[in-house]
Amino acid sequence: MERGDAASTNADWMSQLPEELWGIPLWDLAIPGSHDSMSYCLDRHSAVLGSESLVLQLLDRLAPCIVRPCVFRWATTQAWCIPDQLDAGIRFFDLRIAHKNIKNTHRTQDMLKTHNTDDTLYFAHAIYTLQTVKEALSTMAVWLEQHQKEVVILSCSHFYLLSDSEHQALVSYITQLFKDKLCPPQETPYLSQCWYLGQQVIVSYDNETILHQHKELWPKIPYWYADSADPKEVISYLEERQKAQGRAAHFFTSGLNLTEDTAVVVCNPCLTMRELTMKSFSLLLDWVEEQTPGPDLTAVNIICGDFVGLNNFASVVIGLNKKLLKTENHR
Repeated sequence: MERGDAASTNADWMSQLPEELWGIPLWDLAIPGSHDSMSYCLDRHSAVLGSESLVLQLLDRLAPCIVRPCVFRWATTQAWCIPDQLDAGIRFFDLRIAHKNIKNTHRTQDMLKTHNTDDTLYFAHAIYTLQTVKEALSTMAVWLEQHQKEVVILSCSHFYLLSDSEHQALVSYITQLFKDKLCPPQETPYLSQCWYLGQQVIVSYDNETILHQHKELWPKIPYWYADSADPKEVISYLEERQKAQGRAAHFFTSGLNLTEDTAVVVCNPCLTMRELTMKSFSLLLDWVEEQTPGPDLTAVNIICGDFVGLNNFASVVIGLNKKLLKTENHR
């Protein structure tokens, strides 16, 4: 994990937006987000998740010393921790939550030393993270106390091996941690309204059963991504979705993240997701600069990327909101 550069910060960018934009719904603003936000702390010794392909699971059992470093290189999509991502301006977090059964890991003794129990929840992307869900969320809560005009969107988008009781316990922890800072889906979120009510957290939860039981949770936020390692295909896919379908009525995400396949990994044994991403970012950011937020069908809202702290990604996305000033002035 790397530390962010405090000199280049967007820690309070929402509070610094022009007053003309305070009354615009958050889904009409351009908001930078991180894809697989917690992958900066993946456990390189972790077993591969049971949700991965049977072939990969078999190889993991046969040759973990070879497979796990490879999985770690390709599953790591972020370099900065949560506070540094927040300081950089990231306001949308893609959270993939998993139950880790200690008995099924190969590090039982190490795990027991940390006093973790079988009901501890972690994040995951092919392998588990070192940081727990509670640790990450509590870190966010501390940061929000220090930046009370910033609003974050927590997208709980994937779940692995969570029981009903674990879902309930997770939601209970979230509601107790953030309390009145939660913005319910019954309201249209504007910055001015969020500030007045002290609301700073929007939680999207991709589980219909739980969603119907908790009125404070938002439904799944659509995430457009191309499932390709080619940045030109990523751009083409996003543009085709814009033209053919148009933006969602509320929050939605355009993913700039590249996706490796077996061919890419096999043909590039020494390559990493970080190297692949950084080679492509100039082209991807050029596309971002051409976008416009707002209510139009071809507008963007949340834009997600990988390794968000290693370039000016967040600043470019935030800068798109200046285009809304021209629209407001012409009304």
